[in-house]
Amino acid sequence: MSVLALVVASDDRLLGRVLGWRLPRWVRVWMLAASRLGDGWLWLAAALALAVAGGRAQRVLAAAFVSTAIANALLLCVKRRVRRPRPCEIARPRDIDVRPLVWFPSDRYSFPSGHALNAFAISSPIALAFPGVALPVLAAAASVAASRVVLGLHWLSDVVVGALAGLLIGSAVWLALLR
Repeated sequence: MSVLALVVASDDRLLGRVLGWRLPRWVRVWMLAASRLGDGWLWLAAALALAVAGGRAQRVLAAAFVSTAIANALLLCVKRRVRRPRPCEIARPRDIDVRPLVWFPSDRYSFPSGHALNAFAISSPIALAFPGVALPVLAAAASVAASRVVLGLHWLSDVVVGALAGLLIGSAVWLALLR
C-alpha cells in the first residue's frame, strides 16, 4: 500500500469517527466560533492590535502580512493542482450544519486547509516575536485548524499539512525580517 493510500485510509477512518461523535454543546460552540473567527475576523483583530501598538508590533504586522501573502500564493497553486474534494461533500455531522465559505474557486477544494495555513502563517511570527503571548496565539491557531476537521470541512491531512506549511512560512519570514 502506498503512503498516499495509507493517508487517505487514515483520513477516512478518522472522518467516520469524528462524524459519529456526538459533540457536547460547548465543543460545538467552540469549534463553530473558531472556524468562523478563522475566516479572517481573528486575524483582522490581531492586525488592528499590532497596528495600534506601534513600534516593533508594526514590524511584526508586516512580517505576518508577508507570511500570509506567501502562504496564500502557495495555497492557490496547490489547491488548483490537487483538487481534493472536501469531506463535507461525502458526509455531514448530524448535529452541525456548517458549509465552507466559497469566496474563490479554489475554496471548493480541501487540500491544504487554508484556515490552518493562514492561522499558523499569521500566528507564528507573532508568537516568535512576543513569547509572552505565544501560548494563547498558537492555541487560537490550533483551535481554528482543529475546527476544520471536527466540523467535517477538511480531512486531518489537509489540516496537518496546512498548519505545518504555515508554521514553516511564518517562522522563515520571522527569521528573515525580524530576527
